[in-house]
Amino acid sequence: MEEKVRLSDIAQELGLSTATVSYVLHGKTGMVSERTAVRVRRALEERGYLPRAAEVLLAENPAKIMGVVINSHEKYESHILEDAFIASALNALSAETARRGLQMMVRTVNDLQEILSFATMWNLEGLVLIGFCGADYKRLRENVRIPFVVYDACGVTAERVCAVNIDDRHGGFQVGEYFRLCGHPNALCLSDNDTDMDWERWKGFREGFGDGAAFMMIPMRQKERLAFYRETLPKIREFSAVFAVSDYYAVDLIHFLQSNGVDIPGEISVVGFDDTPLCGMVYPSLTSVRQDNAGRAQAALEAIANLRAGEPVKPVITLPTSLVIRGSTRNYCTYPTTYDRHFH
Repeated sequence: MEEKVRLSDIAQELGLSTATVSYVLHGKTGMVSERTAVRVRRALEERGYLPRAAEVLLAENPAKIMGVVINSHEKYESHILEDAFIASALNALSAETARRGLQMMVRTVNDLQEILSFATMWNLEGLVLIGFCGADYKRLRENVRIPFVVYDACGVTAERVCAVNIDDRHGGFQVGEYFRLCGHPNALCLSDNDTDMDWERWKGFREGFGDGAAFMMIPMRQKERLAFYRETLPKIREFSAVFAVSDYYAVDLIHFLQSNGVDIPGEISVVGFDDTPLCGMVYPSLTSVRQDNAGRAQAALEAIANLRAGEPVKPVITLPTSLVIRGSTRNYCTYPTTYDRHFH
């Protein structure tokens, strides 16, 4: 019978105190240097050390564990797991892990250190990261040996990192082209940032619509955003079509406009992105860009399995998007346009 690895054994091997190793294991790395923390994590992984909680869980349920870590960004205002996109992504990942005989463990974190502790504390098959920037996953790759994939990672350059993205630019392009073919004279794109995937959506939107496409930065927090909308309402009403880079922002905008007497889609057509259940929770129902969450979950776990097996994996896997037209948009012109020939 294989002898269990003890924390004191690892401490002795590294020439450190048991307390120092314990600090690293439980994420208290302010007590030790970064170099020491890296040495400890690698030793814990290589020796397969499991703390008591993980040992008990594995004894009760021998299924292997897939970790899913979500960045609890300030934009979610402490309600990240209630976000429609996050919930849809988790639902698809849950189904795919079950199909592969795995258990899924979900963590929301505020900083990278929490991921490092999570990866060390549990005997994970791999990690799926959602909502992190390039600097985060590069540092994580340097400190964690288990395989992981990243959702929506732009410009992947770190070795042994796989990004499972969607074609954000083409999704935005489809919206811009749709508005143009519907005869809209101008169109506005709303986003809370001008980087990464949202910027790709804007660039595609501008390419699809052409002249007359405009960009507006909106606040992340709802209270501030609604105040911003009240201030800029006259400017927004100059546009006959609006593309919000997420369903959440699109539904939020529709509610605001309707409460201020703006007819949707009579005065302004609105399109979102992600095609989440939110689309059916507003009237009229929201036109949106659909992404395949089930396909993304399958690609993510397949990539992790290949990384574990030492097989080659594409650094970036890009999945297609499609525009789903519903009641929140209309043909702007009263006479037939290219829209009628293209979509009917």
